[in-house]
Amino acid sequence: MNCRKQNKVQDYRNDSFKDTDLQDVDFNDINLTLPPPEEEPARQYFFMAKARQLLLQLEAETGRKLFFHITTLGCQMNARDSEKLRGILKTIGYAECDREEDADFVLYNTCTVRENANNKVYGRLGYLHGYKKKNPHMIIALCGCMMQEEKVVARIRQSYRFVDLIFGTHNIFKFAELIVDTLSEQQMVVDIWEGTQQIVERLPNDRKYPFKSGVNIMFGCNNFCSYCIVPYVRGRERSRRPEEILREIRDFVADGVIEVMLLGQNVNSYGKNLDEPVTFAQLLTEIEKIEGLKRIRFMTSHPKDLSDDLIAVMGRSEKICRHLHLPLQSGSSSLLKVMNRHYTKERYLELVEKIRAAVPDIAITTDIIVGFPGETEADFEETMDVIRRVRFDSAFTFIYSKRTGTPAAAMEDQVPEDVVKRRFDRLLREVQAIAAEKAEALTGKTMDVLVESVNHQDASLVTGRLSNNSVVHLPGDKSLIGRIIEVRLDTCKGFYYYGSAVRE
Repeated sequence: MNCRKQNKVQDYRNDSFKDTDLQDVDFNDINLTLPPPEEEPARQYFFMAKARQLLLQLEAETGRKLFFHITTLGCQMNARDSEKLRGILKTIGYAECDREEDADFVLYNTCTVRENANNKVYGRLGYLHGYKKKNPHMIIALCGCMMQEEKVVARIRQSYRFVDLIFGTHNIFKFAELIVDTLSEQQMVVDIWEGTQQIVERLPNDRKYPFKSGVNIMFGCNNFCSYCIVPYVRGRERSRRPEEILREIRDFVADGVIEVMLLGQNVNSYGKNLDEPVTFAQLLTEIEKIEGLKRIRFMTSHPKDLSDDLIAVMGRSEKICRHLHLPLQSGSSSLLKVMNRHYTKERYLELVEKIRAAVPDIAITTDIIVGFPGETEADFEETMDVIRRVRFDSAFTFIYSKRTGTPAAAMEDQVPEDVVKRRFDRLLREVQAIAAEKAEALTGKTMDVLVESVNHQDASLVTGRLSNNSVVHLPGDKSLIGRIIEVRLDTCKGFYYYGSAVRE
């Protein structure tokens, strides 16, 4: 954008700026002698230009290119956030490197679902301190869910004073502005928000894969399950406007994307807080109309909000993948009530029956917690009963561990560790046996596979996924990456397949 346009940007408001695309912005021509705009995203474009200027000065001082490295912990929401952070760093002028030890800007995008994730970050900070002493230009930054905890930030301030930048989950869009503060100041920059309703669109992002991408449709969570820290660190639900979601997906498809993963802590409650409410089923219907898009995935679905309309859309869709992740957590209705899950065992089983009636070939996966406070042998057997009746295609199984700050952590009647371990082993054997039987049933069939990568262990193979999310390895080279091909599933190895291309 030239200087004349930049003067105009100073007077823009969101409503009149919303049609400006990021690719139309010329960061070299932004007039940095003017005050930064108040409106977003114009304000962040200004700070990206300012950060570019500061980085060029720093590179002139060091006589070399400066590099960044991002380590992402936790869920796919964090992975998507990191793509945005990576895009901003590249727009500013940093180049990416493979090792944090070689980087001049090290960023940890943290997870705090389990406390051992916090301990891992503390350990890495101690390790990086030695490298920062050798490289005085190294910036160490921390963001994500872990940073939303006051005790964490207090500990870092006291014990890890060499950290340069700390921000949370609500102000990721301010990353360029925070980088300018960090490069300009000689002290730790901390910017943590307790919450926000703000969603800033049209910022840079750098996708990990050219052919598929995550797409945030909402942020935050209103459910407050008694064992979960997420609502406290991610905030309350905020849905993106459908037109912005559709625009982003169309842009991705124009850039080669054929599969999207719609992301939210509870996608089934999408749209409830919009000025003009839109249901998730309605959003999916519009996304399916986008030409060139081949596959649609989504997660996570909360059983309490899974509607008949959504099931109907899944049943008639040609693009929604035949996979649904539907967390159970427990098969005991009494425990589900204590967990604050807002459904019963019977309701869950009814949903599964409806889903399979509408989509007979669907793969259903789940999450299960063993050893939640107060879990009796009878409660555990209720969970085992659901496993046998639903016959999940796979399950993420967890031994309950206290998460400080959640109601469950203060509950009495914690289950003895040895009892939990025995139950967990029994559950895991049952889940794995059923999953193996279901996977074996597809052996010999020919199915579509989206090839995603060259196999990490055998370069003569490529690896891809079925619509049901199962992994398939087959002979091929990198020319197949990003293509959907027909593959015969020759051999089942329990949780993945070896196949051969029928037609490329």
